[in-house]
Amino acid sequence: MGAGHAHRLYRQGRSPVHALPPHTKLAAVFAFVVVVVSTPREAMWAFALYALLLGAVAHLARVPAGFLVKRLLIEVPFVAFAVLMPFVAEGERVHVLGLSLSVGGLWGAWNVLAKGTLGVAASVLLAATTELRELLLGLERLRLPPLLVQIATFMIRYGDVITDEMRRMRIARESRGFEARGIRHWGVLAKSAGALFIRSYERGERVHLAMVSRGYTGAMPVIDEVTATRAQWSYALALPLAALAVCLLGWTL
Repeated sequence: MGAGHAHRLYRQGRSPVHALPPHTKLAAVFAFVVVVVSTPREAMWAFALYALLLGAVAHLARVPAGFLVKRLLIEVPFVAFAVLMPFVAEGERVHVLGLSLSVGGLWGAWNVLAKGTLGVAASVLLAATTELRELLLGLERLRLPPLLVQIATFMIRYGDVITDEMRRMRIARESRGFEARGIRHWGVLAKSAGALFIRSYERGERVHLAMVSRGYTGAMPVIDEVTATRAQWSYALALPLAALAVCLLGWTL
């Protein structure tokens, strides 16, 4: 991937969090999510402390609260699922505002909302402080199979290419007075989808031939060797270690 392909979740900045090597941040977020998931749902205070820890990281990374909240909207489907759980779950019932709700369903909804929101927030902070190219380098540094890293790289690259091709085709249709208003226009949209598939396939073939002609043998060359010092690892792991202390207190108190 070229360095210029910045994703929309990334927020340009100069902060201690931005400066950390990508593989240390990936490991820290993964460990943090594991700790959060391992926390008993009854320890509500623990989840409040986790939120404060993430808030401290966001402040350190200079990520505004509005930026973070907007990106959290991606979990709306999970919120809808959690809202339904108290109504459909079985077991002991409790009446709230005239509604009969399941006690187990209420705990399950809280469990999904709390842990899901914290996990998504941690992922958003990771994406906001790390470019896509760096994330892929970090995965490679963490010994993810190189083939999977290459697949992810090409998927992201061609996602941008196909999106841009779709935008140009839409502009071309609208410039000719086309506007999809009903089922009778589905044929035009289907033909556009077919043309998009053919163009994408042909472009992929051309790119593969160009790579082979330049010596590609199934392994991408390593351009940037990403390393991390012991101090950087300690700095990155401060979040999951603090969360682990909270988790242990949640199980003992």
